Amino acid sequence: LNVLLSFAQFEREVTGERIRDKIAASKAKGMWMGGPLPLGYDVRDRLLIVNDTEAKLVRRIFDDFVTLRSATLMAKAYGAEGAVTKSGKPFTKQTLYKMLHNRMYLGEIVHKGQSFPGQHQAIVTQAQWDAVHALIATDGIERRRETKDRQRDPVLLRSLLFTPDGERLVPSYTVKKGKTYRYYSPVKHRRLGAWASQHGALPAAAVEELVTQQIVAALSAPHLVQAVWDRIRESHPGLTEPEVVLPMRNLAGLWHQLFPAEQCRLARLLIERVVMADGGLEIIWRDLGWQALSAELRPGSIGAELQELEGAA
Repeated sequence: LNVLLSFAQFEREVTGERIRDKIAASKAKGMWMGGPLPLGYDVRDRLLIVNDTEAKLVRRIFDDFVTLRSATLMAKAYGAEGAVTKSGKPFTKQTLYKMLHNRMYLGEIVHKGQSFPGQHQAIVTQAQWDAVHALIATDGIERRRETKDRQRDPVLLRSLLFTPDGERLVPSYTVKKGKTYRYYSPVKHRRLGAWASQHGALPAAAVEELVTQQIVAALSAPHLVQAVWDRIRESHPGLTEPEVVLPMRNLAGLWHQLFPAEQCRLARLLIERVVMADGGLEIIWRDLGWQALSAELRPGSIGAELQELEGAA
């Protein structure tokens, strides 16, 4: 039986290898082997045929990028016109960038990173392609530099902040006259542009200050302190109340002295989400997070360190 199973496995591997080799050989000949059909082409007898109407839009997309240098503005314009993708969906920044990187529009077939002359007609010229990718390369260097600089600083409410209807607010930045301004913007702003969401961007510093005030207040609130102490007492009866309550109160008092990375970690530990509503905010606390905080307040962990700080003050 084992011999038969081994032969069956070997046969499957050989068959799979033959299929992969056939696909590779066909693509090397420039044949389209199926998959999602790109905008600008139709299929006839397993061959890609240019759809003249769609091809005009494809050429326009390449030309518009050179002019506007912004996939966000392009998506907004196409959305206003009612232009859609091959599948009938509105254009997004992501779909536009995928199109701008699709070498099929140059008349090529790509297999495992290698390009081959295709059997189909190109839609854009080499000059159009080169103009677009020269801009993408330049913009990419600038974006990577900006992203690297921003990632040095932790963001307190990353993945925690939401609008009342559940739309996530993500960190965003603008630079004016050499100064960086931080915001939390609806995620649709990033994908489609500011026009795509009914919610506006919020100044990051003001929102973070409101949340910080509530975290500090919660760490000092008698009923929450008592709840944490009750949980710890059940699992660690040998601890005394001052050993738990004092570090928790100290944590509230020392919050602004913590490193930003530690503030972010504790915020994610204690908060499930923050919802902006009616000019204020609502914090939904994470029950399991408070239990985890209980563990951190044991001697030898953050609680003990805070007590040492208190004693040294």
